[in-house]
Amino acid sequence: MNTLFLTWQDAVSRAWFPIGKLTHDGHRYCFVYIQGALQAQSVANFRPLLAFPEFDRAYTSIELFWPFANRLLNKSRPEYPEFIDWLNLDSNGNPGSIDPITLLGRSGGKRVTDSLEVFSMPDRNAAGEYEIHFFTHGLRHYPASAQQRAAECTIGEELMLMHDIQNEYDANALMLRTIDRHNIGFCPRYLVKDFFQLVGKQPQAVKVVVEKVNPAPTPLQFRLLCKLTAKWTQEFQPFSGDEYQSLVPIAAALAECC
Repeated sequence: MNTLFLTWQDAVSRAWFPIGKLTHDGHRYCFVYIQGALQAQSVANFRPLLAFPEFDRAYTSIELFWPFANRLLNKSRPEYPEFIDWLNLDSNGNPGSIDPITLLGRSGGKRVTDSLEVFSMPDRNAAGEYEIHFFTHGLRHYPASAQQRAAECTIGEELMLMHDIQNEYDANALMLRTIDRHNIGFCPRYLVKDFFQLVGKQPQAVKVVVEKVNPAPTPLQFRLLCKLTAKWTQEFQPFSGDEYQSLVPIAAALAECC
């Protein structure tokens, strides 16, 4: 079953809260709120989305729900093949064949008109390791010299994780630094909790490399694609915190849907 998480950013504190889970079993989509939505409601006055007005209900559909569908670039757009190239997804010569869950998970589905973003469940790669792709965040806030250094990165170049403990917005922020000591962005906030767990268990097994460099005028949010791999220990489970627990059972909702 393919899984995406939906996260929401509070405009005041700039904090991110995971609020929902979207799954696809090959036939139907199912969306449910998770415990993080209630935390966001309590801390930051989050309210249910218009398309999903009830916290305690599972929503199912054969078609992709519009809050997710409108985050996908239309396949008929002339820039669509270029967009797929930015994401470094293998389309086997047919960009239109890539499924929506994969597209959203890689791109993040970010829109300038709202405060929502999506991210995917990490996979085990062929070696059985934890593997996840992400674009660097915050590059637009860096000086031109940092953006230039990011543009000069090479595929396969290793990057270092740096804990930005005095970050005024997020004391758990993880910066990305080149070997020659240039800071070139941040890891997405919604991934750092798991990253800290992986680094804490076996730091030498955690590796971040540049997967794709998209030159200007590619938007900065898609400029640098990275890949993190780590040893997937038996006791580790991604996104296992209470905030990721579903408010209603997904399996039951899919079973009841005709």
